[in-house]
Amino acid sequence: MTVTYDGLMSLKSEGDEFTYTDRETMLYALGVGFGRDPMNEAELPFVYENGLKTVPTLATVIAWGQRTIGQSGINYLMVVHGEQRLTVHKPLPASATIVADERVSGAVDKGAGKGALIFTEKVIRLKGTNEKLCTLGGTIFARGDGGFGGPSTGAIEPHPIPERKADVVHEADTRADQALLYRLSGDRNPLHSDPKIATMAGFPRPILHGLCSYGTACRSVLATVCKYDHTLIAGFDVRFSSPVFPGETIVTEMWKDGKVVSFRSKVKERDVVVINNGKCTLTH
Repeated sequence: MTVTYDGLMSLKSEGDEFTYTDRETMLYALGVGFGRDPMNEAELPFVYENGLKTVPTLATVIAWGQRTIGQSGINYLMVVHGEQRLTVHKPLPASATIVADERVSGAVDKGAGKGALIFTEKVIRLKGTNEKLCTLGGTIFARGDGGFGGPSTGAIEPHPIPERKADVVHEADTRADQALLYRLSGDRNPLHSDPKIATMAGFPRPILHGLCSYGTACRSVLATVCKYDHTLIAGFDVRFSSPVFPGETIVTEMWKDGKVVSFRSKVKERDVVVINNGKCTLTH
């Protein structure tokens, strides 16, 4: 299938229905590191059905799948998840039946041999009331699909990180089996579980899901700036810059300016930035 700009922009999927329960809510929280210390009473509500709270970034897995991009004809072996954006319209319930509408919202053609940026948008609503819960935005870098005649401009400007010393720093360890646990929330790409596939992709061993690192960064913001009040987060946007290997420590630096928390995450063991240009928007 040949990739064309008009073809990309026509891709959409409407009315897809999903159901998640408290089991999926708790499994996701465990997958991004909550509940390591079962005596931590601040984290227990995210992994225990008695007064269960939802991690805002749970939004990335409750309607798992990319139905639109799957029809695009791009070479998936050359695809990299570049950015993730989240707008929370209402805190997610612990369990629900939801309806998702997804579309390709834009594309930037970098030219033949240079790849393309493809932007998607997914709106998730509560079934029955049609109440909007959240909007997800994503950017994928299709490294093998440039030169299809699309516009060469229109990339999203990254959120700037302040130059001053971070106001808050939080360390979050990851387990050696973290990717094997996180994949049960939806993304079963063998790159994250099969050593042979990881080697074929150029890695010495399976890597952690980018969205697991994303959820771990959210955990760091929740644990510090938000004091575990999940209702304070209204937006959570990042740019992915490097993979994490399960077992490494993710250190998140944060800068608070009013209702905006800028952040970036590094791997402690290698001093490599893995998430950059982070922007968490607070409700107040």
